[in-house]
Amino acid sequence: MKKLFVFDLDFTLWNAGGTWCDHTNPPFRRINQHVEDADGSRIVLYPDVCQILNQLTLDDFTLALASRTGEPSWALQLLRLFEIEDLFKFKEIYPGSKIKHFNKLQSQSGIPFSDMVFYDDEMRNIHEVGVLGVDAVYVENGLTIQMIENQLNF
Repeated sequence: MKKLFVFDLDFTLWNAGGTWCDHTNPPFRRINQHVEDADGSRIVLYPDVCQILNQLTLDDFTLALASRTGEPSWALQLLRLFEIEDLFKFKEIYPGSKIKHFNKLQSQSGIPFSDMVFYDDEMRNIHEVGVLGVDAVYVENGLTIQMIENQLNF
C-alpha cells in the first residue's frame, strides 16, 4: 500500500512572513509567485513545495493536510491562491490536537497510521502524532525534496 503524505501548513509548506497565517491580515492577493496580505506582508511557498506536491500526485500518492490554525478559511484561501488546494484529498484544518486531525484522516482514508508520513515544523506535533505510529518528520526550514526522497528510500 502506498503512503498517505500529510503536511502541516505554516513553516512547513509556506512562510507567512515569519508568523502563522492566522496572524496575517486578509484579504489576500496573488502577486506572481507569492501572496500578499492587506498590509503587503508576503506569504511564500518554500522553494521545493510545488515540485514535491506535483511529483507525489503524479506518482499516485494521496496527499492530506493537518493544520491547527485558528483561521481555517484563511488557510484555505491561501491554498487556492497558490493553486495547490486540489492536490489534497483530505484537509483537516482547524484548532485543536493533531491527534484529532489524524483520527479523522485515518477514518476518512482507511489508511492505517503506520502507512502515513507527516511533516511538521513543531516538535510537539511530531511527538504527539508519532505516538500513533505515524512516521513523523521534523521540518526545520521548510519542506525539501531531500525530506521526501529520504522517506521514499531513493
